Amino acid sequence: MDAHIVGWGHTPFGRMSESVEELVCQAAKEAISHANIDPKEIDGIWLGHYNGGLVPDGFISSLALQVSPDLRFTPATRLENACASGSAAVFAARNAIKAGTAKVTLVIGVEKMTAKDTKGVAESLMTASYQAEEGGITFPQVFGRYADAYFQAHGDKSEILARIAAKNHTNSVKNPLAQMQKDVGFDFCNLVSEKNPLVAPPLRLTDCSLISDGAAALIMVADDMSNDFDRAVSFKAGGQVNDFLPMSSRDILKFEGPAEAFRRAFREAKIDVSDLDFAEVHDCFTIAELLIYEAMGLAKPGRGSDLVLDGTVHSDGALPINLSGGLKAKGHPVGATGVSMHALTAAQISGEAGTLQKEGASLGCIFNMGGSGVANYCSILENAGI
Repeated sequence: MDAHIVGWGHTPFGRMSESVEELVCQAAKEAISHANIDPKEIDGIWLGHYNGGLVPDGFISSLALQVSPDLRFTPATRLENACASGSAAVFAARNAIKAGTAKVTLVIGVEKMTAKDTKGVAESLMTASYQAEEGGITFPQVFGRYADAYFQAHGDKSEILARIAAKNHTNSVKNPLAQMQKDVGFDFCNLVSEKNPLVAPPLRLTDCSLISDGAAALIMVADDMSNDFDRAVSFKAGGQVNDFLPMSSRDILKFEGPAEAFRRAFREAKIDVSDLDFAEVHDCFTIAELLIYEAMGLAKPGRGSDLVLDGTVHSDGALPINLSGGLKAKGHPVGATGVSMHALTAAQISGEAGTLQKEGASLGCIFNMGGSGVANYCSILENAGI
């Protein structure tokens, strides 16, 4: 027994007027409608939400019951695993189906970030680090350290990071759900300016993901029910790897947690990276996307830049990365990100991605990360062939 994704919902990402409750209900209702199920069929609800003080709503799992009176008394659980909270919810629901304790599940990811100013958001996100050594260090500063270490080892790659940012902005133009549907261009991303200042040297503003509101939702069912639905996307593999929380306990250049998550997922799926048609990966900062190229085995250490320069990871390349625009341009409402990745990947595989559709896409990879390579989730999705 395993889980199949049979429906999804997705709000726009950006600065939204809706409350957390309204975002949850909007995405969930859309997923239920897309799957064409009756809410009373749902056996359990799993909701990914980081919060970290972003909003006063610290106990939101039962907000999903507001979707329909028929959901009253349905078990609902909130999952938190930093920026991978959404994937934590996906994996928990899948595990319930595999264990036989649920047949029909509703998975939701949500975050409301813009209620706080930039300083407040930074302070909230700082709680997802090792406080004994890293307290007071913002996440741009954390990944600034990654970039600085990478540059010292492999040379200044500022131009490559700018090209990654520009690539993802170009992709986002085709995504009607994206927060920034604007092709800002390489020159703007590459130049430090009043509109693109250094945030955490060597990282510029355009090297950083966005502060976003939004929600996404999935309906996942047991595979023996798939024939009852218009579409079904299956998990060819799914692996979670957690690494040490203190940065001092890890070699930050090796990105060992992400690399191990990819290895386990590829091994379970009996594939290698060359078999993939596309991937959605956790580009919270452009340096993270560059490191992920190497962690997934697409390039050797220090050679990730080659993939940007030769076009491999571009939308028309051999392995397009972040066709959605990624966290960089689509947006990064923390708890929603992992669910969004699964929803948009399922849409690609089902041929329902609209303007984002890659012709012939049948095998997709998702990599969602919490913290600086600490909580790592890798899923391989394919068409269930119903």
